[in-house]
Amino acid sequence: MPQEVGTSSAPAESRPARFLLEVLRGIAQVDFMPSALCGAVFLAALFASGWRYGLYGLLGAAVATATAHALGIDHALVGAGLRGFNGCLIGTGFAVFLGPAHLSTFLLTLFGSSLVVVVTSALAIMLGTWNVPTFTMPFCLVTSVMTVGAPGLEKAWHGAHGLAALPVPASGATALSWQQTWHAFFGNFGQIFFMPQWYVGLMFLVGIALANRLAAAMACLGSVTGLVVAVLLGSPAEGVSQGLMGYNAVLVAMALCGVFVAPSAWSVAYAIGGAGAATVLTSAFDSFVGPFGGRTFTWPFVLTAVLFVAAVPSIPRLRRT
Repeated sequence: MPQEVGTSSAPAESRPARFLLEVLRGIAQVDFMPSALCGAVFLAALFASGWRYGLYGLLGAAVATATAHALGIDHALVGAGLRGFNGCLIGTGFAVFLGPAHLSTFLLTLFGSSLVVVVTSALAIMLGTWNVPTFTMPFCLVTSVMTVGAPGLEKAWHGAHGLAALPVPASGATALSWQQTWHAFFGNFGQIFFMPQWYVGLMFLVGIALANRLAAAMACLGSVTGLVVAVLLGSPAEGVSQGLMGYNAVLVAMALCGVFVAPSAWSVAYAIGGAGAATVLTSAFDSFVGPFGGRTFTWPFVLTAVLFVAAVPSIPRLRRT
């Protein structure tokens, strides 16, 4: 994912084919891959999980991309998908957590996918001071506000009750069966888009591999790290098998070796450490946001990646890409 600065004199309008490529790159940029082919595979994976989720992911990315063009944002950033991926996550997230069959969810997706472009631009200016990308922070901010506030909005919330609950000690079996283990490995990829199905996660991994083999290798290493840390610390097997403990580790591992930090033996070790930290932080965030009905989303990835990437200039063994 390139640094989010700069201006361009490229035309704001684009042909339908070019716009479609930008939207697909936006979907792929959720995993840092500026590849339309990767985005097409990701979109197919979303449709495999449910046609409504595919439509909402596509809608979110398209609205965010169109909004960026309308606001005259740097064509290079938009063309690389850097203003579309947060919209894709918002569309998918709203469909999952607010229900895809409601008009309110559709309207909120339109608004949220447009708003996130402004939020991204603001955060890019602030974090750019430290040469740190925004990652998925814009999505986390917009979606956290909406999902926490939704139970208090009768037209937006369609559940029987709110989600606020005090954290309780972990319970249930912690030992994973072989089936749960390999489901967890692939589920860690699917949960980046809130999808627990192992075959959806496999499709996401294939999309990453088609775009960048190093990124795919680091994604696998991150998934294994998250899985191992979760098991060693005794996380309940049911959640681990659905990928709920490892998806942040996947993103952190990719970010810290090959995407934002130059590949080396040291950056591999750095990525493993970051992936482990993100796994622990995932459990902490689950407890932190529970009392007010919040969701963890990719906050553990964002916070871990921001700190670890910001630290790179002070570590002689590492260098930024």
